[in-house]
Amino acid sequence: MATAQATSARPAATGARRGPLAALRDRPAAAKLLLLALVAAVVVPVVHGRWGGGIWPEALTADLSAPLGEVTDWIVSNRDSHPLFLYFFGHISNAVVLSVRGVYLVLLALGWAGVTVFAAAVAWRVAGIRLALTAGVSLLLCGLLGMWVPTMQTLALMVVAVLASVVLGLLLGLAAGLSDRVFRILRPVLDTMQVLPAFAYLLPVVLVFGIGVPGAVLATVVYAAPPMARLTALGLRGADSGVMEAVTSLGATGRQRLLSARLPLARKELLLGLNQTIMMALSMAVIASVIGAGGLGDRVYQALSSVDVGAALAAGIPIVLLAVVLDRTTEAAGRRIGAEPTGPALLRGWRGWSLAAAVTAAVAVVGRATDGQVWPDDLTIAIAGPVNTAKDWMVDHLYTGVPVVGGTADLASHFTSGVLNPLRSGLTGLPWWSVLLIVAALAWTIGTWRTAATAVLAMAAIGVLGVWEPSMDTLSQVLAAVAVTLVIGFGIAVGAARSERLERLLRPVLDVFQTMPQFVYLIPVVALFGVGRAPAAAAAVVYALPAVIRITTQGLRGVDPAAMECARSLGATPGQQLRQVQIPLARPSLLLAVNQAVVLVLAVVIIGGLVGSGALGYEVVLGLAQGDLATGLVAGAAIVCLGLMLDRVTQPTTRRQRQES
Repeated sequence: MATAQATSARPAATGARRGPLAALRDRPAAAKLLLLALVAAVVVPVVHGRWGGGIWPEALTADLSAPLGEVTDWIVSNRDSHPLFLYFFGHISNAVVLSVRGVYLVLLALGWAGVTVFAAAVAWRVAGIRLALTAGVSLLLCGLLGMWVPTMQTLALMVVAVLASVVLGLLLGLAAGLSDRVFRILRPVLDTMQVLPAFAYLLPVVLVFGIGVPGAVLATVVYAAPPMARLTALGLRGADSGVMEAVTSLGATGRQRLLSARLPLARKELLLGLNQTIMMALSMAVIASVIGAGGLGDRVYQALSSVDVGAALAAGIPIVLLAVVLDRTTEAAGRRIGAEPTGPALLRGWRGWSLAAAVTAAVAVVGRATDGQVWPDDLTIAIAGPVNTAKDWMVDHLYTGVPVVGGTADLASHFTSGVLNPLRSGLTGLPWWSVLLIVAALAWTIGTWRTAATAVLAMAAIGVLGVWEPSMDTLSQVLAAVAVTLVIGFGIAVGAARSERLERLLRPVLDVFQTMPQFVYLIPVVALFGVGRAPAAAAAVVYALPAVIRITTQGLRGVDPAAMECARSLGATPGQQLRQVQIPLARPSLLLAVNQAVVLVLAVVIIGGLVGSGALGYEVVLGLAQGDLATGLVAGAAIVCLGLMLDRVTQPTTRRQRQES
């Protein structure tokens, strides 16, 4: 009996002795933090004793001005003679110019009536009469606003840029969605392409391709392709495992599994990727105008230089209308894939398209015969004056003196003093090595040691580049704007996911806000809030909200209906269903929404350098304005490093996601 008791007590004693280790195994995050704390206890005293605390030490910085200056000089000297430019970049530039010119000549040949009828006919064929009316009225409004020629210039450039972005994004997304290794390789590349601020890569594009359409198109492709690639990869990697196993058991080849299962299951993500690509490409219209893209962007850029809200809105509205037409038409075309044909039998298939082509051709011929290629000047409406009058009234009545709140100027001042300044002071006041430790702890907690190493190296690179203080300033603005964006965006998305009516009401509003050029936001924001960091943060929030709301709503609506029905049958309240079912199952989409919020906020915060946000945004804008490759690229590289770090501390790795599932 005593022996049995001793034997039974021995495992209990052993278990008691191994209790802490077992607890750490059950809590890997705590184990990681404990190990990191032990390493820090050894390393930090050595590092602090040699380089001290405070901001990044001068001894660990590298001056890149000289080598980047040499690169600039070499490009300028060899641009007209080196084979790389003559036989590679030159052919790319010529292909872009010929493509854009070809599309523009086709639009001119059709005339304003022909283009309007063509857009309405395509919309009618893919979605019906309601979308046809929307497309026709939208293009007619572009003419009524006096923006027909700039609209056609922008449309020609955007057609080429969007097609190139979609093709590139699909290829990258297919590779990343079908291969874990390619996904790991492409992820930092896509991060760099999407996080690098537009102003930063405009400068090298101008150095290589010069001022004009080629640089504008290529800059737009770099900016607009990553969302298509990301969402394509997300859709392919999230395909239902049961369906894939069933298809594989039937003996389908890899190509058959892709075409018959993966792509159809990823249709929603593909359509959302196409939508995001169109929106982001059109939002680049203004930025591309800085390097000679022309069109509507040039009109908005001119309005920004004179703080003319009316002129900016007159040019911004056609961009929104173009986005609405392209978005609705492409989405409807995607929904028709694999669906049963509808409408009269005589108008189905090639007969309907032949009728649409014949009507378009007839209208174009009539328009050309009556000299109706360009919208007549006497059929335009000037809205700049009334808009500026309304803006002046808002400034007079809302800027200051409002009861209780005090006015927009006071709100901006309170946000700056109560949120932005403390954040900036806290980040710049921390010892540089403590910032690296915090980043390592956050990244390693949700990922692997590789994730933490990447995040820490990204932050260390900022210090090596010698822009630690402005980077912390920019980081404070981004964190504040992202926090506001996520709180507002998730709240609205939850309501839209529960109510189809609310989603339908929000859709046109989101289209307008997401498609409106970034510069257009800056003009009324500056008028209402003044100049400084708060206006840049406000513009960033407004610009990033639509993407967060769209992606979050899509993720919450895409939760398995069986899981939702099971939760309801168990008596779960709507709040419990949201917290315990929808949010856990929609986590990939929610994290993607966070990622897009970071990217879009970064983009506008950098442009906010034009309105006094300072920090890295000012240095990027200054580098572009002065043709200083070193200043612009160093600041742009710091923005990329910030984006990579934020991505790693918010996006769990695939391995981590598998462990949690």
